[in-house]
Amino acid sequence: MTAHRLAWLDALRGYAAVVVALFHLSPVVLGTALHLQIYRAFDLGKYAVLLFFLVSGYVIPMSLERHGSLRRFWAGRLCRIYPAYLVTVVLAAGLAAAGLHRLPDQLRTETSASVLAHATMLQDLLGVRGLVRPFWTLSYEMLFYLLVAGLFAWRLHRFSAGWAAGLTGVALAGATRLPDDLLGGTGAARAVTAGGVLLVVTGVLGAYRKGGVAARVAGVAALGLLALPLANGHATRWVTSASSAQALTMLAVMFAGTVIYRAQQRQTGLIATIGGLAAVLAGVTAQFGASCAFAVAGTFGIAFALRRRAVPGILTWLGTVSYSLYLLHLLVLGVLVRLTGNRPLIVFGFVAGTLLAAHAGHRLIERPGQRLAVIFLATEGETPRTPRFGKHRESV
Repeated sequence: MTAHRLAWLDALRGYAAVVVALFHLSPVVLGTALHLQIYRAFDLGKYAVLLFFLVSGYVIPMSLERHGSLRRFWAGRLCRIYPAYLVTVVLAAGLAAAGLHRLPDQLRTETSASVLAHATMLQDLLGVRGLVRPFWTLSYEMLFYLLVAGLFAWRLHRFSAGWAAGLTGVALAGATRLPDDLLGGTGAARAVTAGGVLLVVTGVLGAYRKGGVAARVAGVAALGLLALPLANGHATRWVTSASSAQALTMLAVMFAGTVIYRAQQRQTGLIATIGGLAAVLAGVTAQFGASCAFAVAGTFGIAFALRRRAVPGILTWLGTVSYSLYLLHLLVLGVLVRLTGNRPLIVFGFVAGTLLAAHAGHRLIERPGQRLAVIFLATEGETPRTPRFGKHRESV
């Protein structure tokens, strides 16, 4: 059993990662027909992803404020997420060359848009399908980092309840009115938008490195990227979000996690907290159904209520390796399905292979990447701040 202060978040993230993996395994085990029947009744995939988003919303502002500077925050973030992401891209390409993975057709038909979109991780919000399907959630994670950092640059980051309620309100009011593909309705438009977004993100990160007035200007540019979920949330049939309203709602879920953190730190009043969370619950209900909304809220609520208790070590370990597990599990499954039709063998190989890949990814890629952040900051003349929360790992 593990009892460090934020072990409950590790456990919750580990649980969500397992649910996502089992959701993708279920068509092989249960058959496509039964899998779809369950999916129509309750979407386990969206349920788990929304849990991930809540955890990120809770943890990322804590991380930003602990670092105390946008330069330290982004050095840690980029070295935390990009190495494993790039290795997954390379593995996907290698497996595709060996005939063990299929890359999206869009990579061939819209190469420029695909490459540019993958460079920023914002592919799903740019109308581009990821080289590995789970990449779509990284678009929302990255956009959330950019927005929170932009708010921090202007010292507006504590108004989380207003952002949660405001994004949900726009999604509910504009459910059928918001454009879905304003910035990416054609292949040419997607390439131009992806290129423009890459320039904006690169410029923003460069300005954060300098600090001062440049960082505040960059904060405005980062907040401008809210146009992607607002008007381009479903630019093509290849993306996961069904509409811009749904894209805004998923972003609002992340801000709901921040509201919970703010309330716990007594930085947000009771009325604002209740209002923000109630608005997001209504929005998730409208977009994903009441069963999904209350299951997500209930799961997070139970974990939060038990946060001071020790949790099983296996769950905290799964939380530690959850990023690599999330990125790699579908590649493992795809290889097994192509190599054998034996279901028991696929299940055994999937569990063993995914856990081994997750462990290797964390030890050999993620942890060295985190050490790279320390080296980078040292060359910048800064001393990275160590976590105050024991062994807790930040969410992806």
